Amino acid sequence: MSAPAPSPLAIVDAEPLPRQEEVLSETALAFVAALHRRFTPRRDELLARRAERRAEIARTSTLDFLPETAAIRADDSWQVAPAPPALEDRRVEITGPTDRKMTINALNSGAKVWLADFEDASAPTWENVVTGQLSLIDAYTRSIDFTDERTGKTYALRPDKELATVVMRPRGWHLDERHLTDADGTPVPGALVDFGLYFFHNAKRLLDLGKGPYFYLPKTESHLEARLWNDVFVFAQDYLGIPQGTVRATVLIETITAAYEMEEILYELRDHASGLNAGRWDYLFSIVKNFRDGGPRFVLPDRNAVTMTAPFMRAYTELLVRTCHKRGAHAIGGMAAFIPSRRDQEVNKVAFEKVKADKDREANDGFDGSWVAHPDLVPIAMESFDRVLGDRPNQKDRLREDVDVKAEDLIAIDSLDARPTYAGLVNAVQVGIRYIEAWLRGLGAVAIFNLMEDAATAEISRSQIWQWINAGVVLDNGERVTAELARKVAAGELADIRAEAGEEAFAAGNWQQAHDLLLKVALDEDYADFLTLPAYEQLKG
Repeated sequence: MSAPAPSPLAIVDAEPLPRQEEVLSETALAFVAALHRRFTPRRDELLARRAERRAEIARTSTLDFLPETAAIRADDSWQVAPAPPALEDRRVEITGPTDRKMTINALNSGAKVWLADFEDASAPTWENVVTGQLSLIDAYTRSIDFTDERTGKTYALRPDKELATVVMRPRGWHLDERHLTDADGTPVPGALVDFGLYFFHNAKRLLDLGKGPYFYLPKTESHLEARLWNDVFVFAQDYLGIPQGTVRATVLIETITAAYEMEEILYELRDHASGLNAGRWDYLFSIVKNFRDGGPRFVLPDRNAVTMTAPFMRAYTELLVRTCHKRGAHAIGGMAAFIPSRRDQEVNKVAFEKVKADKDREANDGFDGSWVAHPDLVPIAMESFDRVLGDRPNQKDRLREDVDVKAEDLIAIDSLDARPTYAGLVNAVQVGIRYIEAWLRGLGAVAIFNLMEDAATAEISRSQIWQWINAGVVLDNGERVTAELARKVAAGELADIRAEAGEEAFAAGNWQQAHDLLLKVALDEDYADFLTLPAYEQLKG
């Protein structure tokens, strides 16, 4: 390990937390500072490049595979590094934030992998950032437990061999950590804070446990951003003196631009890559964001009408499977977000059938695994993949050479036979307000109408409102979507919530604030790149 220089990082505007010195030690902060000095300038350049690319899409209303990287795509000789044993079988992965109860339940869930989420399922309060790291440290040292104060129920880890393998997801490149700044007062990117603290404290410990530091990389928009992550991994491994290639990263292909660079992303990360994932809601959000002024042919219908069987979504997922297997990487499918009802078994029956059909389709299409949001869905997804895989850990040998996706297929939004509805507008407002209110209370994963919602679903909700207004969409009831209609629906939803919650609970919440913020990001002419940027300014803690 390099001799750490004294950390120039300062903790600002944050109340001290119990045990925070275990996470924010001088040596750990020196490592994060080294990452910040070396890589934040490149991060800034790549964020500027995102804006340039978006301007080009606005001008042309199209995307294509990159001509300058054609040689990488044409070269059949390269493969990503072989998967480590702990990531060979990923047939079911559970997702969720890193509070202590979730940490125990996810590790005990029976899933092969737990996506320990510091990103869309976690509101980045300082407490969540720091205590989430403590949860993982305590899990690896088997010193974690939890007692529910309300029920008295206690939670503890099962034996090591029964626990899911952790793949940790840091924040995306666009979010800064306002509570950690350098000597100039510049905040450190949240991605480097989350990655740096986790890697510094756990990399060697994980190697001793026969595993390693594994990561999910969110919101990636280009192979150059993947190259930046790869350079971060090389530097970090050298810094701690662990072998190159110890890190493994799975990249979420959840932006439309990344869908055109899947092979290049794997190539940049090839010594550290373990797969790609199809992230549905953020992908749809990215389509709206990038083609929001592209006219009627890019207008998405109600979010729940855009299933994975839509032609442009089939093109995306089948290209992902083919790309991954061509290069020896895992292809991981999308989220089953249903949250079982404890009161309505008929709701469960219908939802479980839909989950099973979704996971059967993914397994039959060649995916090597898939996501669920709740432990009760693990057996359903497991059955779908067990039926196809049997005793094999994956099906990377299915090369899907029958798949031939053209550039235009990925953005053939008008191939979907569905149109926006009034009910869809109401649902977007409902989900947007209810999710943002919880996020402002520090909750990033929220059950709403029997679905586990995270920041991605709020993003698609507010983006669709924005798009429908600006495209002058006429709904199924004959009404044109306008700012006035959106305000009317939002006012009605706020009144319904007040009646549902009661005056005292309503006043104790952030409902008016959430309502106002949703309308701001849905109605402002200047479209905010991410809802979480203005929301973070209002987040307390």
